[in-house]
Amino acid sequence: MRALLRNRGFTGLLAYRLLAMLSYQIVAVTVGWHVYELTRDALALGLIGLAEVIPYFCFALFAGYAVDHLPRRKLGMAACVGLLLTTTTLAGVASGVLPTGIGGFGTLVIYAAIAVNGIVRAFLAPVYMSLFARVLKREQFARGAGVSSVVMQTGLVMGPAMGGLIVAWGGKTAAYLVAAAFALAAAIAVISLRVTEPPLPAERAPVFKSIGEGLRFVLNTQVVLGAQALDMFSVLFGGAVALLPAFISEILHAGPEALGLLRACPAVGAVLMGVYLARRPLQRHAGRVLLIAVAGFGLCIIGFALSRHLWMAMVMLMLSGMCDGVSVVLRSTILQLATPDHMRGRVSSINGIFIGSSNELGAFESGLAARLLGLIPSMIFGGSMTLAVVAVTAKLAPKLRRLDLRELHEADPDKQRA
Repeated sequence: MRALLRNRGFTGLLAYRLLAMLSYQIVAVTVGWHVYELTRDALALGLIGLAEVIPYFCFALFAGYAVDHLPRRKLGMAACVGLLLTTTTLAGVASGVLPTGIGGFGTLVIYAAIAVNGIVRAFLAPVYMSLFARVLKREQFARGAGVSSVVMQTGLVMGPAMGGLIVAWGGKTAAYLVAAAFALAAAIAVISLRVTEPPLPAERAPVFKSIGEGLRFVLNTQVVLGAQALDMFSVLFGGAVALLPAFISEILHAGPEALGLLRACPAVGAVLMGVYLARRPLQRHAGRVLLIAVAGFGLCIIGFALSRHLWMAMVMLMLSGMCDGVSVVLRSTILQLATPDHMRGRVSSINGIFIGSSNELGAFESGLAARLLGLIPSMIFGGSMTLAVVAVTAKLAPKLRRLDLRELHEADPDKQRA
C-alpha cells in the first residue's frame, strides 16, 4: 500500500475525488436546511432529490461518451468548475445578493443550481474511473480499489458532518463558500495530475452508436453485468437506512442522536474493510467472495430488523457496511480489469446509473414496503430478497460465480483488442 501512496498521480486523483465529494456533500446538507427554512414544506425537501436525479440520468450516458472522446483531465476540471459556479450561486442566494426565485417560484434559483449539480455529477465518476486506470498498473487495481473505497467512505462521513457544523456555527453562506473552495481545489487537483492520457480517436463515432457500443459491452460481459446487477438489486431491496428515523422512534425509542450514530455505522464498517482489502487484496475466488459478501449484507439487514437494543443495531449496520465494502471494492476492481481503456467513460456512466437508480428507488421501495407490510416485516422482506438475488445471480452468472481476478489480470481487454 505504501507504493500506492507514493504514486503522486494516484494520490492526486484521490485528492480530486475526496475534494469534489466534500463539496457535493456539504451542499447536499446545506441546501436541505436552506430550502426547509424558506418553505417549511417536507415536499420541498423531496423535490431537491428529484431536481438533481432527473438531470443526472438524462446526461449520464452522454457524459460517458464525452469522457471516452475528449481530454479527461479537462473534463474533470470543467465539472469541478461547474460545482464552483453552483456553490457560489447558492452562496449568493443565501446571503441575499441574488433573489431566491423568480415570480411566484420562491426557490427556483436553488432548484436550478441543484439541477446543474446533477449534470456535473454525471461527469465526476467517469473521469475518475478513466484516470484510475492511467495512474496505476493492472496488478495494483485491487489495492487501489481498496484505498479508493476508504477515501469515498471518508468523504461520505466527513462531508455531511462538516456541512452541519459549518451551518450551525457560520451559517448557510459560509457553508456554501467552503464547498466552493473544495470545488476549486478539486479542479486544481485534477488538472495538475501527472498522467498520460490515451490519444484521442482520429474520428469520433456518432454519439448514439458509441453509447450503444458501451451498453452492448456491459450486456454481453457476464462478469460486469452480473456484478452491477447484484449491487443494484441488493441495495434496492436492502435499503434499511431509509427507514432509520422510524426504526429509532418506534423500536429503539431513542432520540435524534441515535440517528447520527446509526447512519455512521455502515460507513465505519466500509472504511475498516477498505483498509483491510488495500493491505490484503482479494484475488482467488473473487466471484464467490462477492456473492458471500452480498448474502452477508442481506443477513445483516435481517439481523438489524430483529435488533431491540441500540448497540446491537449499531453492530448489525457496521457489519452490513463491511459486507458492502467488500462488494464495492470487488465490483470496482472487476470494472477496471474487464473494461477496455477506450470504453471506461461509458461503462462507468452505465455503472453510475445502476447505482444511482438503486439508491433512489431503494428508498422508495423501503417506504412502500413499510406502508404495506409494516416496519419490521418490510426490513426482513428486503433482507430475504437480497438473499434471493444472490441465489439467482449465482445461477444465471456462472462466470461471475467462478471468477478469479488473476484471470482478468492476464486477459487484458486492450491487448486483446490490439
